[in-house]
Amino acid sequence: MNVYVGKCSFYEQNAIEKVLISWLPIFSNIISPGNVVILKPNWISESHKYNKYEWEQVVTHPFVIEAVLRIVLKILDGTGRVIITDGPMTSTSWHKLMKIMNPSRWVNMGKEANVDVTVLDLRDDEWTVQGDLIVARRKLSGDPRGSTVCNLGLCSEFIGKDPGKLGFFGADYNQNETNKAHSDGDHYYKVSRSVLEADVFINLPKLKTHKKAGITCSLKNLVGINTYKNWLPHHTGGTPAEGGDQFPEKNVRSIAEGSFTRILYDFLATKPQAAKILIPIKKLGKFVFGDTRKTVRSGSWYGNDTLWRMVLDLNKILFYANGDGSLRGDEPLNRKRYISIVDAVVSGEGNGPDAPDRKDTGLIIFGTDPLEVDAVCARIMGFDWGKIPVIKNAFLLKNFKWSDSSYEDINVISPIEKFNMPLSRISSNDTFAFKPSVGWKGFIELRTVRS
Repeated sequence: MNVYVGKCSFYEQNAIEKVLISWLPIFSNIISPGNVVILKPNWISESHKYNKYEWEQVVTHPFVIEAVLRIVLKILDGTGRVIITDGPMTSTSWHKLMKIMNPSRWVNMGKEANVDVTVLDLRDDEWTVQGDLIVARRKLSGDPRGSTVCNLGLCSEFIGKDPGKLGFFGADYNQNETNKAHSDGDHYYKVSRSVLEADVFINLPKLKTHKKAGITCSLKNLVGINTYKNWLPHHTGGTPAEGGDQFPEKNVRSIAEGSFTRILYDFLATKPQAAKILIPIKKLGKFVFGDTRKTVRSGSWYGNDTLWRMVLDLNKILFYANGDGSLRGDEPLNRKRYISIVDAVVSGEGNGPDAPDRKDTGLIIFGTDPLEVDAVCARIMGFDWGKIPVIKNAFLLKNFKWSDSSYEDINVISPIEKFNMPLSRISSNDTFAFKPSVGWKGFIELRTVRS
């Protein structure tokens, strides 16, 4: 199976389109006139978490989205529809994000091509966060087609996963809600009906490191098809000795911080209006227990045994779920038509996904299988795919898989000579040697051979 690695040194419209046009036959084989096509960028946030003036290494660049849209409109030939959509972090300002993206340009492109182009925020809620605490919540209109509840049940990757005494943690303070969605053999997700009903899904992830997943690329980008994120288990409370992955080891700090976190979250789950007066206490906790950029907590390390399960479940739903939440038969012909185009012109290393350092990699990566694409991305980043649970376990899927490849089957086609070969033969010396997140440092990196 082929994954294509194109060279594009900077964000310039013609340069991006020149790379994408070389893959036009593949686009045309997957997209047909009259189709409803989803374009799903990574719109995690309007800016870098600690520097509001940086964003290029955080989100999919609007020029990449526009170049893909231009090709899709040409193939649709005045028919069908295009939906450009994501469900960013709940704390993200959609207004500020759209100022960067300028979506009116895409809508006008659709009008000129006689194709309806819609830009959607899939979230049910948007939060205002101060001092890392939620101080206000605003209801959103969400997906106009509504949300679909999908229960993977015994087909979930959480089957066999013991949440331990402390349970799963989601995106909000209400831990009970997260655990109720994943108990008694049920595994519920609330996702966009528009995404599930579409004919073609074009994934437009950003190449970045990720503190909980190792990397975020095609597979992890599906968190954004959710309309309600507190049903998504991000980590399990406690240490591995307690059946958890919140902290790597049990010590005085992990015991104290774990207790502090649970008390604070339980209180805020019942009294969210108290968040503003608790900001000083949260700041004190950060001072005592350490800054997240330097301290491993909340499953932000290579031992996270929770997040990969949620991510693979979401990919199963994308490829096999109907608009009503039912699953099509577990056969290749029932998989949703799919393309992944990774924006790696500027990538992110270090404290990803929301606070990565900029890394200029000058690439656009293309494929029709998210697992194959992510395996290539991991190698090019300089990481060992076998130490990234979301990739390793995707190769081991037993049901509702979307890939029929093994790692050894993947072939890279590229004008860049050092990448133009079977993936397993790409030298670790020829990778970009990304700096991993603090919880993955010293574990995930490929060894280089010095001559």
